[in-house]
Amino acid sequence: MSDRKAELERKKAKLQLMRDEKKRKEEEKKKREDAEQAAAAPTSSESSDITALLQDLGIPPAGATPVSQPAKPSPASVASKEPTLSTAPVVPTSVSPQTAKKLTFSKVTQTNVPPREQVTYSKETQTPHEVLEKDDDDADSLDVAVDMQHGHMQHGHMHAMPHVEMMKPALTAEDMAALEKEKEARRRVPELSDEEKMYIMTTEEFQRFFDRSSRIMERALTEEDVQSIFVDYTGGEDGDNEGDAQAGERLKLNREFFDERWSKHRTVTCMDWSVQYPELLVASYNSNDDAPHEPDGVALVWNIRFKKTTPEYIFHCQSPVMSSCFAKFHPNLVVGGTYSGQIVLWDNRSNKRTPVQRTPLSAAAHTHPVYCVNVVGTQNAHNLISVSTDGKMCSWSLDMLSQPQDSMELQHRQSKAVAVTSFSFLTGDVNNFVVGSEEGAVYTACRHGSKAGIGDMFEGHQGPVTGIDCHTVPGQIDFSQLFLTSSFDWTVKLWSIKEQKALYSFEDNSDYIYDVCWSPTHPALFASVDGTGRLDLWNLNNDTEVPTASAIVESGVALNRCRWHQSGQHLAVGDDMGKIHIYDIGENIANPKIDEWSRFMHTLQEIKNNSSDRDDDPSSLSSMSSPLR
Repeated sequence: MSDRKAELERKKAKLQLMRDEKKRKEEEKKKREDAEQAAAAPTSSESSDITALLQDLGIPPAGATPVSQPAKPSPASVASKEPTLSTAPVVPTSVSPQTAKKLTFSKVTQTNVPPREQVTYSKETQTPHEVLEKDDDDADSLDVAVDMQHGHMQHGHMHAMPHVEMMKPALTAEDMAALEKEKEARRRVPELSDEEKMYIMTTEEFQRFFDRSSRIMERALTEEDVQSIFVDYTGGEDGDNEGDAQAGERLKLNREFFDERWSKHRTVTCMDWSVQYPELLVASYNSNDDAPHEPDGVALVWNIRFKKTTPEYIFHCQSPVMSSCFAKFHPNLVVGGTYSGQIVLWDNRSNKRTPVQRTPLSAAAHTHPVYCVNVVGTQNAHNLISVSTDGKMCSWSLDMLSQPQDSMELQHRQSKAVAVTSFSFLTGDVNNFVVGSEEGAVYTACRHGSKAGIGDMFEGHQGPVTGIDCHTVPGQIDFSQLFLTSSFDWTVKLWSIKEQKALYSFEDNSDYIYDVCWSPTHPALFASVDGTGRLDLWNLNNDTEVPTASAIVESGVALNRCRWHQSGQHLAVGDDMGKIHIYDIGENIANPKIDEWSRFMHTLQEIKNNSSDRDDDPSSLSSMSSPLR
C-alpha cells in the first residue's frame, strides 16, 4: 500500500513539473511577442516626421482637429530657401473645418517628334553586290539595278531605282528548229553494245530488279479485282469471301497448282503452310525420270492470294526432297529433307535457287532418307528436328547445319532401330512425340529426360504407317492425347496415348490411305486421302461409319498428301503427278458450334463403350481378324 502511495506522489510531482514547464514556455512566448510588437512600432521621431510630411501635403494627421489654411509665404522667401515645418502650436483662425484633399492618378502622354529627313540624290552608276548567273537565252538581256548611295534602310523604306530588263528578241524558224534538235539530242538514249547489255543483265542489281518486277507484273496481269500486288515476301489474309452462297457447299475445288517444267511427272511428297504469310504453301517433289538433266529434288512455293498459275519461288537440289516445311520463326527460310539424308535450307532473299546451307553426309548426321522435319520451340529457343528411316533423330540449329546439336537412336527395347516414316509432336509439347514405322507399329518417344527414346508401342496396323497427326484444336475440353494414323492396310485409326489399343478403326476406303490430318479449328473433323484419288472429310460428331463429305479428282490419280490451312477454310491435296488441288470447305463443316467439344466427348465415350462390347463378344473378334474388306 505504501508503494502505491509513493508511486502516486511521484506521478503528481511529475505532472506539476510539466504544468510549470508549460506555464514558463507560455510566458516566454508572450514576452517574445511583446518585444516584437515594440520593435515593429514606429519611434516618436519617426511619428513626428510622418505627421509633418502629411501636414505639408495638406492632410491632417489621424485624430487631429482640422485647422485653417496657414498664411502663404511670400515669393521672396520661397526663392531664398526651402519651406520648413514648425513644431509650434497653430492657433486656428477659422472655425469651419477643412476637407481632406483627394489624390488621383494622372495619365502622362509622351510625344516624340522625329527630325526632318534630309534626302539627297547623286547622279552616278552603282554596281550590284550579287551577280546573277544567266542562261544562254538571257545573254542579250540587260539587268540594271541602282541602289542608294548610302545603301541602307530607314524607317522600313528603301529608295532605289526600278529594275529594268530588256525583252527577248523573237525566235525565227531556224532558231526553233535548232532548239528542238538540241533537246532531241539530250533525250536520245545512247545505244548499248551487246557486251554492255550482257554485263548489265548479269549484275546482281538487275537480276533482283527483274525478278521483283516480273513477279508484280505477273500478278497484275492475272488479277481481275484490285488487290495489293506489291506484297514482298522477302522482307505481309486472304480477304476473299464468297458469301452465304458457298456456305452450303461442303467441298468445292477452288484451284489447282501445276508447273509444266517443275511439277510434271513428279510426286508431291510433302506440303506445309506458312505461319507468317498464310497465303503461301510450300510443296516438295521427288525426281522426274523423264527429265534426267533436271534437278532431282524440287520445292515450289505457291500463292493462293493471287490468280497467277506459276510458283512464287522455285528451289531445287541434287537429291529428291522427301519432306519440307517453313522455318516457323524465320519466314524467309524453307527446310527440306532429302532422300540422300541431307537437310537443305533455302532462303528466298537469295538470288540462288540452290540451298544456302546443307548438312554433311557423315555418320554424325543422317545417311538414310529423311521423311520427317519440323521446327519446334519458341521464338527465342527453337530447333529443327529431323528423323531418318534408320531411326536416327537429330536436333539442329538453323544458324549452323554443319553438325547436329543433339542426336539419338530410336530403338524399341534396345532391339533393332525403328524405321520411321512419319512423326508428330503433341500439342504445346517440344519433348514428347509419336512416330509411325514401316512395320506398322506406332511408338511414343521422348527427346530428353530419364525416358529419352522410344516409349510405349501401339500395335494395330497390318501395313506401313503412311501418316500420323496429333489433335491440335484448343477448347473447353483437352483432347491433346488423341492422334490419328493412316496405313497401307486401307484403314485410319484413332488412338489415345493413354491406351495401348486403338479407340476406333475407320474402314470405308478400298485402297492405300496415304495421309490423314486433323482440322485446326474443329475438334471432331479430320481429312484423309487414298490411292483412288478420293478425299474424305470425317465429322465424328455426325457419323463414324461413313465420311461426312467426299470428293474424287477428275484424273483419278492417287492422292499422296493433305494439309489444312490454319483458318480451317481451305485444304491442300497433292497427287502423284505433281498437281496440287486447293479445296474450299463449307462453313457448315469447317466452323464448329459451341457444343462440338462436349459432343465429341460423348462420341468418344460411345466409341469406348462399343469397343468394350466387341471385346466381350467372341463372335466379333473373328470378323475383325482381317483388316481388308
